[in-house]
Parts: sequence; structure tokens; C-alpha cells
Amino acid sequence: MIYLNGEWMPIEQARIPVLDRGFIFGDGVYEVIPSYSGYPFRLREHLARLQSSLDAVRIVNPYSLERWDELVREVVAGNPWEDQYVYLQVTRGVAPRDHAFPKGAKPTVFMMANPLATPPRSQLEQGVAAVTVADNRWLRCDIKSTSLLANCLLRQAAMDAGAVESVLLRDGMLTEGSASNIFVVRNGVIITPPKTNFILPGITYDVVIELARANRLPLEIRQVSEAEVRDADELWLTSSTKEVLPISTLDGKPVGAGKPGPLAARMNQLYQDYKRTVMRAPAHARA
Repeated sequence: MIYLNGEWMPIEQARIPVLDRGFIFGDGVYEVIPSYSGYPFRLREHLARLQSSLDAVRIVNPYSLERWDELVREVVAGNPWEDQYVYLQVTRGVAPRDHAFPKGAKPTVFMMANPLATPPRSQLEQGVAAVTVADNRWLRCDIKSTSLLANCLLRQAAMDAGAVESVLLRDGMLTEGSASNIFVVRNGVIITPPKTNFILPGITYDVVIELARANRLPLEIRQVSEAEVRDADELWLTSSTKEVLPISTLDGKPVGAGKPGPLAARMNQLYQDYKRTVMRAPAHARA
């Protein structure tokens, strides 16, 4: 069952008009919210980012925070999977094809859930392969837009090379992954780029920074050069579905010792402990 414009229905019955601007222009935004054991993880933070994306593209939020909260929890409760992720999307709506924003268009709201498969133990223990690719996307990567053709091409570059992710470089500096944030470890210090218009403000990115600070792990949030990426002792990618996943090879060369390092293991343990702590909290505290 999926949610579409106020109705619940089997996904096979869902229909979107061909003049929906999400279909014609990719004129919309989205969120992906993981849910563990029936609990939507960092829901308020995800909904705050949704609001930020809507504001950036000038789409009026069709629902209140409370209504979004209800809908997400209803999607989760209505599906049988222990762990799942909720995908929600808001487009500007249906209107005659014209680049200018239509007046009076009603946003299209779509929501579904799928099983959530976090990285297997083998990947956490061995790490994954990544490649470097020039970041040729637009200048508003901080908007979680449905216009993802550039990201798809960048991810496909990794797939074509037998890798899991593309590490993006712009003007000799690290930005992020095609669908993740990137952390570098050098000389025992965790380093990651600051939030700018070139980087999606990741929810997992925030959690990792919070955990590093709370546990007094050396942390620097600053610009990271390509040379530092290539000379890293450890590399991690983070996202809502990949959580904290170590990168063991980059462009076919080993990262550090060619296997996940001690800080990756430490952060993974902290992340899993944090998840369990939050899920055990009373419902009112989880929001």
C-alpha cells in the first residue's frame, strides 16, 4: 500500500498525470527515512530537511509537521518489515508545460515504504570499493531534489568500475558521494567537509559528528583536498540506508591498510549503540 494525494492504495493502482511537473521537469523534492523495529529514525530531522528543500524550491508544504509525523508512522505501521525505509516525495503538481511556476497548482504527495537492508557484516569487516569522479552537478546540491540524473550518472560510473560509490571532487576538493556523505581519517583525526551548497546536509552525517564530539574523538569540519582523500588512513561513506560504511579501496588502490580501520569500527559501534538507545526511549522522547 502506498499513499498518494490523500488516499491509500496498492502501488499497482497509483496513477500520476503526465503533466505533473515532477514527471516533466523533476520539479520536486524527496526524503528517505529509515525505520528500525517500527521506529522512524530521526524523523523530526528528516522533516526539517524536507521543509528546507521545499522552501528552497518555493513549494508550499502541503502538510503540517504533525500530519507528516502521522503519515510516516502510519506507513511504517502498515508494512510487515521489521526494518524499512519510507520514501516520500512532493512535486509542484499538475500544470500545462511551462518552465515558469504555475499559479494555483496543488502539490502532488507520494509516499511508500520498502524493506531496509543495511550493509552486511562482510562489507563492514572488509570495506567496499569506491572511485573518484569529477563533481559536475549543479550548484544547489543542498536541496534534496528529485532531479537526480547527474547523481545517477555518477553512481553508474562506480557501478561500471565494479565499485559501490563514487567519491566526488570539485576543483580539487572533496564534496560528497553520489548518494552519501564522505568522512576522511588522517593521523587519528576524523575530517569531513562543512555543509555548503555543494553538499546535501545528511542526517547520518549529523549523527556521526554528534557521536564523535560526545565521545571526544578528534574531529575537524573543514575543506578536504583531493590529496588528503587519496592519502587517507580511512575513508567512510554515510547515509540513511548505508549508515557508516568503510571504503577499503579507492580507484583500485588500498585506502590505508586496505581494510576498515579502528575508527570505522569505533564509529560503527557507537552508531549501533545510539540506535538501540533511541529505540528504547519513550515514544515522546523519540520525536
